[in-house]
Amino acid sequence: MDVSNYKPKGRIEHKHLLNLLDYSESDIFEILHLAQSLKAAQHKGKKHEFLKGKTLAMIFSKPSTRTRVSFEMGIRQLGGHSLFLPYNDIRLGHDETIHDTAHVLSRYGIDGVAIRTFKQSDVEDLAKHGSFSVINGLTDDFHPCQALADIMTVMERFGHLSGVKLAYFGDGNNVVNSLMLAGAKVGMKVVVCSPNGYAPNPEITAAAQKMGDVTVTDNVEEAATDADALYTDVFFSMGQARNPEKEKALAPYQVNSHVMSMAKQEAVFMHCLPAHRGEEVTDDVIDSPRSVVFEEAENRLHVQKAIMCLLMGKK
Repeated sequence: MDVSNYKPKGRIEHKHLLNLLDYSESDIFEILHLAQSLKAAQHKGKKHEFLKGKTLAMIFSKPSTRTRVSFEMGIRQLGGHSLFLPYNDIRLGHDETIHDTAHVLSRYGIDGVAIRTFKQSDVEDLAKHGSFSVINGLTDDFHPCQALADIMTVMERFGHLSGVKLAYFGDGNNVVNSLMLAGAKVGMKVVVCSPNGYAPNPEITAAAQKMGDVTVTDNVEEAATDADALYTDVFFSMGQARNPEKEKALAPYQVNSHVMSMAKQEAVFMHCLPAHRGEEVTDDVIDSPRSVVFEEAENRLHVQKAIMCLLMGKK
């Protein structure tokens, strides 16, 4: 089945989005179809206040532009309210246990929590002890909202997902972990191109390979040839110190015009942003007509609105 012939049901059987391991192909298609509908409503100026009276708390241990703004604007456009809880105010898991924080937020009637933090275990513990829905806005292991926005962008560009080849170049980080899972589940061909020592998590890679067509290689030409989409991310994730050895290892995996020329003529360039221009990607690529990076950024808003509706909108 492909997303193009999927018939939406208007629901998914989940309370949380912690990662994409337990989300089925149908769950992902449901999110994508609703995101498209919400995007159309937004562009037409039609009200879509499906979460009127609902409150989303946002717990951020890491700074953010896209994640914070898209969640705040998203819940507002859905008729709900946001409550920003910066790390320095609540120090989740330090000044108070996650267990206690979860119970307090539950007593205050919070409907959902979007959390952007370091440890995946913090997200899972919050979901375990709270009565609200938990949405993973990013951890060191996963970035599911970004991956869903990415495949929505691919779907919009090509009209389908099955058989689309997406080649990722660079560090095997949280973004690529979620991309492998999402892409495998919806029938895409995902190729991860990383140097020795910087490949994605082997356990997550193995899980993705059981679900679909996922390959890991260190050969740039193999990855780029016949690709429909070429994707990269920063060499050093937030909180990581710059390392000359890692920088040297990743430099040959930069996406530039030469690498783009190996892909299909209609191939697009993707990046989750922020980009370090001249490092993982050159200006002529990210600023070219083939670049869809700002479409990806916008689609974070629509995908997250769909996730909030499907998780927080339940009676």
